[in-house]
Amino acid sequence: MEKKSPHILNASSGLLGFCLVILTSLEITKVSDRTFIDEIAGLASLCLSISCFMSFLAIRSTKENFESKFEKIADYLFITALLCISISVILVTFNLF
Repeated sequence: MEKKSPHILNASSGLLGFCLVILTSLEITKVSDRTFIDEIAGLASLCLSISCFMSFLAIRSTKENFESKFEKIADYLFITALLCISISVILVTFNLF
């Protein structure tokens, strides 16, 4: 089975930057007071940060069972973060905030 950890690390770090741009722009425009998009983006940022860390540990792990566990955790956190980002984008797109 192909190792997904390098791909998760690359994508998570890129999307983490995207989430931080969302948080910064909401804070600069003072929109974060009247919406909960920043909370969703903050949750996505947290999930992506931990996903980066877990995928890095999976890459560096020498034991196969630890590598598999770290990769699985990173994968689930990455999917959760993608869901949060998708919800944020939908809320912004349809002005539902």
